[in-house]
Amino acid sequence: MQTTLLEQMFRTAVAQAQPALAVAQNLPDRPKGRTVVIGAGKASAQMARAFEQAWDSPLSGLVVTRYGYAEACEHIEIVEAAHPVPDEAGFLAARRIMETVSGLGADDLVVALISGGGSSLLPAPGPGLTLDDEQAINRSLLASGAPISVMNLVRNQFSAIKGGRLAVRCAPARVATLVVSDVPGDDPALVASGPTIPLTGTRALARKYVSLYRIALPSRAADALASEDNLAPLASHPALARNTVRTIASAALSLEAAADLAREQGVEAAILSDSIEGEARDVAQVHAALAKEIASRNRPFAKPVVLLSGGETTVTLRGNGRGGRNGEFLLALAIAIDGADNITALAADTDGIDGSEDNAGALVDGSTATRLRHAGIDPLAALANNDAYSAFKAIGDLLVTGPTGTNVNDFRAILIR
Repeated sequence: MQTTLLEQMFRTAVAQAQPALAVAQNLPDRPKGRTVVIGAGKASAQMARAFEQAWDSPLSGLVVTRYGYAEACEHIEIVEAAHPVPDEAGFLAARRIMETVSGLGADDLVVALISGGGSSLLPAPGPGLTLDDEQAINRSLLASGAPISVMNLVRNQFSAIKGGRLAVRCAPARVATLVVSDVPGDDPALVASGPTIPLTGTRALARKYVSLYRIALPSRAADALASEDNLAPLASHPALARNTVRTIASAALSLEAAADLAREQGVEAAILSDSIEGEARDVAQVHAALAKEIASRNRPFAKPVVLLSGGETTVTLRGNGRGGRNGEFLLALAIAIDGADNITALAADTDGIDGSEDNAGALVDGSTATRLRHAGIDPLAALANNDAYSAFKAIGDLLVTGPTGTNVNDFRAILIR
């Protein structure tokens, strides 16, 4: 399998999104008073370390990241917690962060370092709800196939910290939020469910989505959703007037960097979109059809070309297999391009973890489905069981990088030679 270029492009996309340079280029104005750093997400520890190195004034703070993603910091405490389903460690960290920003003055500055994964890492159940309720809500959302915008709007309804509620707690201190975006379209309010940024959308819309996507809710959560209590603040809330938000890394920037690398090596690159959503296996069918059209008819792009896309697909759980959305995308793609001798593809999560397994993604080509069958694996059966991880592990085609230190969503590259 000829994968060198694709792997180089993935590494380039990840390097483009590393927090060190991005944070240093987006520092907020110094305050007269204290600087308190808070944060949550898979890249938040790396962001915290970069902020410490770039900030030339005293600071303190607390940031929560996923298990295994911590970085050593001198003045900012790093706490690890569970993702994608929250745990007690995240619950306690969220409580401590809310305590950390309480009692600040108008001359103080809160720097919020936010990246993907923060929704799970900052569980703070709203009035009348428990951590068990929030865990159950998260599991239902992950199995629903709903897009991230829907999941975060629903999560928002049951939280004491999401949807700008944390920013209100910081008042009268000024809040400067730095975001590493992992959401399609780069709406910063959707990253980590926007603890310091109001999220557009009403409770009535959340109720509609719960019904539409058949999201099962614990009884206490269903009661909370039916009420008008614990509503998130609106963008016009006076406590948010002085706050600022900057998106410092995103899928769009990373895809452009990967495209530039391909062109330097003599291969044209076409960026389809940085905000693709939808069922992973359905998105794969569209990508495969386009790749085969290019391979056979040289349209709408001429060979050689690499098709690039980002965003966040979803997986509706039908079986009990292992694997994330990138693996599911690739397994469906491998079935669709079976026998093609000039198509190679890579799909991976830029944070280094596809779903909850140890791989970032995988690689496939026109021989993948045949090699799976020779290994005793029916590709269609594996897809029906959501078992892409086991399938690709069996033939040695997993892409394992470990945590990358950033998170700008999924990266997909299909090379047609």
